[in-house]
Amino acid sequence: MHANAIAGANFERHIRNNSYPGRGLVVGRAETEAAWYILYWIMGRSENSRNRCFVVNGGVLRTEPVDVSRVADPSLIIYDAMLDLPGRYLVSNGDQTRTLYETLKAGGTFDEALATREREPDAPHYTPRISAMLDLRAETPSVTLSILKANQIDPALTDRYTFRPAAPSAGFGIGLTTYAGDGNPLPSFAGDPLLLPLKGSAEEVLEAYWSALNSTNRISLALKRIVDGMENSTILVRNRFVP
Repeated sequence: MHANAIAGANFERHIRNNSYPGRGLVVGRAETEAAWYILYWIMGRSENSRNRCFVVNGGVLRTEPVDVSRVADPSLIIYDAMLDLPGRYLVSNGDQTRTLYETLKAGGTFDEALATREREPDAPHYTPRISAMLDLRAETPSVTLSILKANQIDPALTDRYTFRPAAPSAGFGIGLTTYAGDGNPLPSFAGDPLLLPLKGSAEEVLEAYWSALNSTNRISLALKRIVDGMENSTILVRNRFVP
């Protein structure tokens, strides 16, 4: 099957026709310009989860409460979602973004950073921690993704999966989500990262994913645009709820 057909089928099945893929990330190469895109979105079913929006400060994307007075537990919902180091761009669905940043800054590795973390402690779902790094320092860019999941036999244990796919071609990205779909408890994402489309301009990609995400459960979506040869990145944001 052609790459366009595979990416399109994954998008329709897992994003557009899936009421709850949960939080998700995609790292890939732009179709219409010499740039890289990093997508991240959050979804929510509970009042606490839906009381959030994205805020941007420079190259940092952070989740913040819409109404501070209604925050029941900030531990798993308020965090830096995107952070940058020189030539390296990080994204994750929790405060492990900061763990990655501090470990890499100190000379450690992606794997060493995540070896100190576990799946989220939100029984009975045990939400996976999904993370990714785009490294543009070498002549050949590289993408690394990780998912930390509860062990199926003993959820007190964490299964660790790291993926190092070839850097995608223009117009394609590699993605992970936290869940396979809706349920109670929520079923964790399973299998290899998904090949997904990144067609059109940054604004068109943002709109395509926002429109595809379930309108009842989507909360916020961000796209980081990293132009080849430029130091600074820019972030586009779509928030369902705003302060």
